[in-house]
Amino acid sequence: MSVCRAAQVATAGGPFEIVEREVPRPGPGHVRVAVDACGICHSDALFVDDLLPGVRFPVVPGHEIAGRIEELGEGAESAWQVGDRVAVGWFGGSCGHCTPCRQGDFVVCRYLKVPGWAYDGGYAETVIAPADALARIPDALAATDAAPLGCAGVTTYNGLRRSSARPGDLVAVLGIGGLGHLGVRYAVAMGFETVAIARGAAKAAFAEELGAHHYIDSTAGTSVADALQALGGARVVLATAANSGAITATADGLAPRGELVVVGADSEPLGISPNQLLMAGRIVRGHPSGTAQDVQDTLAFSVLHGIRPMTENVPLDDVAEAYRKMLSGAARFRMVLTTG
Repeated sequence: MSVCRAAQVATAGGPFEIVEREVPRPGPGHVRVAVDACGICHSDALFVDDLLPGVRFPVVPGHEIAGRIEELGEGAESAWQVGDRVAVGWFGGSCGHCTPCRQGDFVVCRYLKVPGWAYDGGYAETVIAPADALARIPDALAATDAAPLGCAGVTTYNGLRRSSARPGDLVAVLGIGGLGHLGVRYAVAMGFETVAIARGAAKAAFAEELGAHHYIDSTAGTSVADALQALGGARVVLATAANSGAITATADGLAPRGELVVVGADSEPLGISPNQLLMAGRIVRGHPSGTAQDVQDTLAFSVLHGIRPMTENVPLDDVAEAYRKMLSGAARFRMVLTTG
């Protein structure tokens, strides 16, 4: 019997432990992936702490997976081969029969299969995933870069490309951390006049390094909304900061028909009134990641424009410390587990 190692949490909020498990065989329509790298996302805490319905313990988290196909289940051979480099993100497969799926909107599938929730995730040496969850990784992209792009990357890339913004429009990115630093890079590459918004004057240099054309310090005397209006008003604000107050503060900075695209998760309500939206025809929209094809598009675009996530790579054995750094904010950008 061959075994693989996995990092699991046995009870809600419990500690991580490295365990050995029998290497599973992929069923019909599935593949077994040898994990080379897996990003640690803040959303993993939803499963580790049992904050969503249907979480089953022990939990092996991880929905930013990059690796190689080791074995094909029946029916997966038509599109994939053993050895193919693949990524699996938040989109870990869809049911194919609910109304959104029948309409072709797979990422809002009512039974979305998120790795680490619907099945064991990528904090492990191997993972079994549905074939429809797979995105091809370009040869030019390292696994440690591809992994975070399967969630943080596709969320910001797709949030921008599916927005109403067009090249030359003023687009603001709220927050320049784990998601936002990618959002700024993508916005610049898409031809937007890009504004980075963050806390503190010291981050202006980093925003400039990312390519932003303007920087707004949200702690300065001028309000964020007034600062955006002074630049002409934002066609789109991509809100990556997980702070409802900070998101709310950008609403009046939108141009007429402007769009607030929310990708930063916070349990607190937004403080936006109908009057702020009505007269100027503004839009507030939540944006949920992207499909496997969207992930593949994100990877290709990132290679084309030389965009890579800023990561700290650590071995699987150090999962507890890496997860702690992510939760505490000590990791400025993306923590990535490696199995090599």
